[in-house]
Amino acid sequence: MKTKHEQILEFIESLPIGEKLSVRLVAKELKVSEGTAYRAIKEAENSGLVSTIKRVGTIRIESKTGEHIENLTFEEIVNITDAEVHGGLSGLKKTLTKFVIGAMTEEAMLRYISEESLMIIGNREEAQQLSLEHGAAVLITGGFKPSQRVIDIANEKELPLISTSYDTFTVGTMINRAMTDQLIKKEIVRVQSIYTPLEHTQYLNKDDTVYTYRMLNVNSSHSRFPVVHSDNRLVGIVTAKDVVGKEDHVPIEKVMTKNPDHAKKHMSVASIAHTMIWDGLEVMPVVSDELTLIGIISRQDIMKAMQSIQKQPQSGDTISDQINQLINESDNDQFTFSVTPQTTDNMGTISFGVLSEVVTETVYNHLASRNKKNLVVEQMNLHYFNMIQLGNELTIKPSIFDENRRSARLDVQVFSENTLAAKAVVVCQLIQKK
Repeated sequence: MKTKHEQILEFIESLPIGEKLSVRLVAKELKVSEGTAYRAIKEAENSGLVSTIKRVGTIRIESKTGEHIENLTFEEIVNITDAEVHGGLSGLKKTLTKFVIGAMTEEAMLRYISEESLMIIGNREEAQQLSLEHGAAVLITGGFKPSQRVIDIANEKELPLISTSYDTFTVGTMINRAMTDQLIKKEIVRVQSIYTPLEHTQYLNKDDTVYTYRMLNVNSSHSRFPVVHSDNRLVGIVTAKDVVGKEDHVPIEKVMTKNPDHAKKHMSVASIAHTMIWDGLEVMPVVSDELTLIGIISRQDIMKAMQSIQKQPQSGDTISDQINQLINESDNDQFTFSVTPQTTDNMGTISFGVLSEVVTETVYNHLASRNKKNLVVEQMNLHYFNMIQLGNELTIKPSIFDENRRSARLDVQVFSENTLAAKAVVVCQLIQKK
């Protein structure tokens, strides 16, 4: 029999796209407590079934697919520009491929209007109508409101019609930055992209015995198995070490490790890799917000993901990318870095955060040259001795003073004007296949 939580999720999935819902409505419809309804709605939001939009409320949406992750949706434009929705509510989950600033005549605008685009415009009613009729959503800047005629067209075409108090230049800047951010997000691999789902996962019930574990372990590529309750809620994990010397009839519940480390679908692979390396885990359970087992992630999955990331072309520059572009490798395992205005603080000296990133990126580059590409910086102690001024040329000298199969320790010296300006000790965890 399905739990109340599962019944609520099914009810939400049955609602048409664009339907508004609330905690009170769900609680009344399914005769459950408002607390139960709230928790289910939050999970539905995390799963992409519903979305909460400012000044609109919670609405049933179409599930977002992975191939559109690089595109912004009109709903996200509403949040970015703190806008108000006037019409075309059902089109908020549509994606936009470009935005156009309508600083031209209506006749000239026709060359630039296309479907899946956003027209940013002021209080020009004819231009607003023209954009909607040719398949473009409309964002009205300057705090102006649309007429009822334009609202009716937006509803008919199912194209969002929104307005914001910001000026056109500010809005264009905000959306352009958001598009860059989306490209960066696309490069961040998350657990949901690589984990093994439940139907292909081997796991045990807490009422199973050590004998069941041994039979399961015979044909498995790993020796760690999640342990679940009768409702598939994760309650522990069992390993070969736990069952050594135990009789076959002993219940798994007696030997398992309770409250094990686990991952959730929205977590980044980097954060999970850090935990798995540090604790020496070959497998980690993946759970929902309700701690229901939905799959596992293995060290092999992590390795494949990190190798895939290294092959991806850069689409959007992060701060790390920008700093890395300023680092040049010279002879004798040395690196140079020029202090530019963008890397300084308001005193004209290099920012401590930038210096930390320079050291980190140098360590990555140094170890990559030694074919140690799969690594995570675990710890860094950075000491700043002398001020590093704008325009200075830095020489960074990393050297490994301790290394084993799982970790490496490096001493990093930073010279400015031939003087030792900073020194760091960096500890890295190396990812190895098991």
